[in-house]
Amino acid sequence: MTRRGLILFGSLGVAWGIPYLFIKIAVGELAPEVVVLARSALAAVLLLPIAAFRHEIAPVLRRWRPMLVYTVVEMVIPWYLLSSAETRLPSSTTGLLIAAVPLAGIAVAWALGKPTQFRGWNWVGIAVGMAGVGALVGFDVHGSNLSAVAEVAVVVVGYALGPAVLAHWVPELPGVGVAAVSLAAVAVIYTPVVALRGSWPIAWPSGGVVTSIVVLAVVCSALAFVMMIALIGEIGPVRSTAITYVNPAVAIFAGVLFLSERLTIWKVLGLALVLGGSALATRHRPIPAVPLDPTVDEALAATGR
Repeated sequence: MTRRGLILFGSLGVAWGIPYLFIKIAVGELAPEVVVLARSALAAVLLLPIAAFRHEIAPVLRRWRPMLVYTVVEMVIPWYLLSSAETRLPSSTTGLLIAAVPLAGIAVAWALGKPTQFRGWNWVGIAVGMAGVGALVGFDVHGSNLSAVAEVAVVVVGYALGPAVLAHWVPELPGVGVAAVSLAAVAVIYTPVVALRGSWPIAWPSGGVVTSIVVLAVVCSALAFVMMIALIGEIGPVRSTAITYVNPAVAIFAGVLFLSERLTIWKVLGLALVLGGSALATRHRPIPAVPLDPTVDEALAATGR
């Protein structure tokens, strides 16, 4: 890997590993729907001019139906549930549970009629990954927080389903245009939600919360997506997916370092089992018959939202 590739890989690993930390800080003062609205609106403001300059908005809008489905399953529902879950779960636990997305992706591919030809190690990987999730939920999550775990489970499915929707119905769409239009749509959807629920903060949030929203929008959303496209151009789409296995570790250590969350043996064991299982389960998966735009299929599959 080139020096530029290493810098992009490391930067993106951090950018997509820290959202859970900053969501945790933000929901300490803001309602989950406000966090989603603020994050998506600011990120859209940053990306829309870039997408317009690249003439990528019109092609995306012409395919508005699959784009709407994608936006709902990838952002509208998951981002709210993720923020809601983090009002009860440690950010490190949430980030680790999200690491199960590759496992859910296998089930989604099967449901969409693109089953993978499994070998022995693939089945072992699924079993190992699920054991990691089970260890985390069974020994590191209190019983009163199981509803939050269920919310994260829906997020995992949504994150796995979103890229599959794009790859199945609109693989030709440009990546920056997809991100910009989707983020704008999320902001439009959540504006009346926040208004109807009366969730606007009655006082200006603290500096830490404002900083968290800015980081979520600028670094974890807009900049991260641009970096992912650059990384794909530097090292290719297949090698770029390895970023998926870096994000959970960053999430765990960010929570421990900055929020004083406990680093339990079950978190360490869960991390090893989930990441190892995901790597085995997705090993040597066949390339899809239809060529896909890597800026869409691979970039959005890497769970960095």
